[in-house]
Amino acid sequence: MFIVILGSILGLMHAYVWKRMVKDTTAPGRFRIYCSLALAALLILLIATLIVPRVFDVTASRWLAWPGYLWFGVVAYLFLTLLALEPVRLARRLWRKRQAPSEPEPESDPESEPKSPERRVFLSRVAAVAAGTATAGLVGTGLVNALGPPQTLRVPVRLPRLDPAFDGFRVAVVSDIHLGPLLGRAHTERIVRMINETEPDLVAVVGDLVDGTVAELGAAAEPLQDLVAREGAFFVTGNHEYFVEDTAEWLRELERLGLHLLRNENTRIQRGGAAFHLAGVNDLAGRSHADPPDLDRALRGLRSDDPTVLLAHQPVQVEEAADRGVALQISGHTHGGQMWPFHYAVELAQPALAGLSTVRDTQLYVSRGAGFWGPPLRVGAKPDISVLTLQSR
Repeated sequence: MFIVILGSILGLMHAYVWKRMVKDTTAPGRFRIYCSLALAALLILLIATLIVPRVFDVTASRWLAWPGYLWFGVVAYLFLTLLALEPVRLARRLWRKRQAPSEPEPESDPESEPKSPERRVFLSRVAAVAAGTATAGLVGTGLVNALGPPQTLRVPVRLPRLDPAFDGFRVAVVSDIHLGPLLGRAHTERIVRMINETEPDLVAVVGDLVDGTVAELGAAAEPLQDLVAREGAFFVTGNHEYFVEDTAEWLRELERLGLHLLRNENTRIQRGGAAFHLAGVNDLAGRSHADPPDLDRALRGLRSDDPTVLLAHQPVQVEEAADRGVALQISGHTHGGQMWPFHYAVELAQPALAGLSTVRDTQLYVSRGAGFWGPPLRVGAKPDISVLTLQSR
């Protein structure tokens, strides 16, 4: 059903792009037919890109995924830029209607008839070139951002009740790595290298690691075993961990690679006699897979005089965290919006897009993620690896 709905939306987008980029800019004939067939073929390519990985091996579908997902980004921005030009078209139409009474009737000026269609085609071509140029700039910038190295962000975070023994304690945060048909082992190796260069005390991998099975992507995830941190690397599930064929198989594989799973549970991080609690909660998508989030269970047995840091994939889970007095929640999921202006839709569903914010007495840090999903583009939301430096008050 999801593919049917998405396919219908993509079909309507392509029909609109065809109207503005092909029908309005070309005369009837072979050239228009060829352009129409090319656009139809790109639509078929895109739909196939969405379906093939669900039927065949993820890694085997890479040859299709790259052009398909890249076209996904191109057509999305063509659609938006052409749509942004509609008010200009409407203003021009209204202006011409106002001028109409002072102009001679078409019958009284036989030469004016052929000029009007030519002018419309010329203006449509100008609009198409403008939309194409803007799209090329956005897609080019987004491609460089998405495929380039993540930014390393260093963020100081003051925690109430944190013992001064933890001043300077570094938590390296990475989320939304999204290993799949477009991102593989080299992507993981770069992330691991960048994290290790920050010399963290603890690594938090906050969900959405994979978009495929262990058989398909196990080798791509293998470099995670090289993460180096004094207190270890911890993992909580994201929604995409529940979209794969066997979630439990992936969790066993991550444990084999040396990651500590926090599945609605907590652990105590100590320095001498001082400590803080690190808790992790399952993603909301686990509800439909008999593995739901349970924050009460995750926080069970904690001492109230030590602060709690919670790993939860989706920022929206901060409301429950604030109810229970969590000091800091670390999340991902949003990709920072990934592709402007689609971040406005993300803002409707989540309390924060990226960075550090406060919900009542709970601080919320949201990573933009180190990978991408769908089109290999990041416009206005560069990928990041964040290093949170804890400080006592």
